[in-house]
Amino acid sequence: MTDTAPERGGGPLSGVLVADFSRVLAGPYATMLLADMGAEVVKVEGPRGDDTRTWTPPVRGDVSTYYLGVNRGKRSIALDLRDEKDARVARELARRADVLVENFKPGGLAKYGLDYASVSAANPGVVYASISGFGTGAGRDVPGYDLMVQAMSGLMSLTGDPDGPAYRAGISVFDVMAGNHAAIGVLAALRHRDATGQGQHVEVNLLSSALTGLVNHSSAYVAGGVVPYRMGNAHPSVFPYEPLPTADNDLIVAAGNDGQFRKLCEVLGIPEIAGDPRFARNADRTARREELRPILVERLATRGALEWFELLVAAGVPCGPINTIDGGFAMAERFGLDPVVEVGEGDRAVPTTRHPIRFSATPAAYRLPPPELDEHGDELREWLTREENEDV
Repeated sequence: MTDTAPERGGGPLSGVLVADFSRVLAGPYATMLLADMGAEVVKVEGPRGDDTRTWTPPVRGDVSTYYLGVNRGKRSIALDLRDEKDARVARELARRADVLVENFKPGGLAKYGLDYASVSAANPGVVYASISGFGTGAGRDVPGYDLMVQAMSGLMSLTGDPDGPAYRAGISVFDVMAGNHAAIGVLAALRHRDATGQGQHVEVNLLSSALTGLVNHSSAYVAGGVVPYRMGNAHPSVFPYEPLPTADNDLIVAAGNDGQFRKLCEVLGIPEIAGDPRFARNADRTARREELRPILVERLATRGALEWFELLVAAGVPCGPINTIDGGFAMAERFGLDPVVEVGEGDRAVPTTRHPIRFSATPAAYRLPPPELDEHGDELREWLTREENEDV
């Protein structure tokens, strides 16, 4: 790569150069998805590297698995933006890029000439994606951490036992959601640029991602004036749609309509319950869930969770065992989803989770393992500091 621009891979985004000025999770997750789809992603890190490099345990060797999970397919260059020489290299990368992704504090890149106004002045076709916690208005100075957004959005008020404390979700759910929204925004803006030649500023914030992601609960408040509260694992509008005990372990049962409920009752050997006027419609079952639950639990206690899973799924009733993460991957293997792919070769080979989208003509590719800090710095600096202007 010392003689040419960063290599182009296959995939639907082949030929798209992404300057990744993001850190931690939301931005790196978005740019990893773009890399999987063929974009050439240059990860710009400070001299000490992305924070997640030090987020341990767990580790693979001596590298954080957190970092490994969201940074495959990228090339790394370490730049100290406070150093004018490095800042010039960063600006040149931004000038050549098709896409720039950043999650600095709103306005934080302006002093380096890397804000949208400065970058688009030199590169009018750039798709510039900014990810923040609470937008660029009155919330611009509030740090954007996922746990804060889970609390402030209302998600934690919906999570946990009704009589217990509020709980966070087990993952940084709104970071991941915002990363997906950023990727969607970038793709839409690239489509617009293909049609018009014009770039634009794409803005995503975690709180807005959270509020749209709360879907039915947001609608309950906005459209119905109802403030929902946590119900443990129960659903406010559907029953049965929760874990129910069996002879050994709990089983998720999700009978989302009247037909599925009839099939559930048939498999459980209580077909008459489906015809009982108390439980005939979903609204009835939801209103009388405390009457219906013991009837279902009594029958489920006659077999174990996995045995019921086989019988119910065969009958078309949505259900599933409550797995640990290893069980989740095992289930995906059972269903032929091939959830693990290996990226890199030899000592650098890293098992990683497969890209979630399958393309019939342009499949996702896993070309590069997560980079070491500044692994590609020399070749990228050499390319970016040439006097001639190469197309990418």
